Amino acid sequence: MSMALDELVRSAVAALLHASGESQAGLAAAVGVSQAQVSRRQSGAAVWSLADCEAVAAHYGITAHDLLAGPTRAAEALPAARRRVPGRHVPTARPATADGGV
Repeated sequence: MSMALDELVRSAVAALLHASGESQAGLAAAVGVSQAQVSRRQSGAAVWSLADCEAVAAHYGITAHDLLAGPTRAAEALPAARRRVPGRHVPTARPATADGGV
C-alpha cells in the first residue's frame, strides 16, 4: 500500500529533521513560518503547500522532487555538510577540574 502525498511529505520532513539534527523551530525560522505551524503540518492538522515544499527543499539543499519522493530519497539526497554527526555535541560550559581549574 502506498502513502498519500501529504504523508510522504510529512515523513520526508521528519527524516530531514532527524538526519540534520535540526529542530522544528530551526526549520520554521528558515522557511518563514512559526514552530507551531511546522508542528501542525507535521501532525497532519495542516498540510505542506507546494510553496512550503520548495522552501523546505531549498533549505536542506535538495530538490522538491527528492522531498516529494519520500523519506528515504529525501534523507539520501541531504548533502553531507547538512548531516548531523552522531556523538558530536557543542559543550555549553567547560567542566570543572578537581584542582579548581588551575
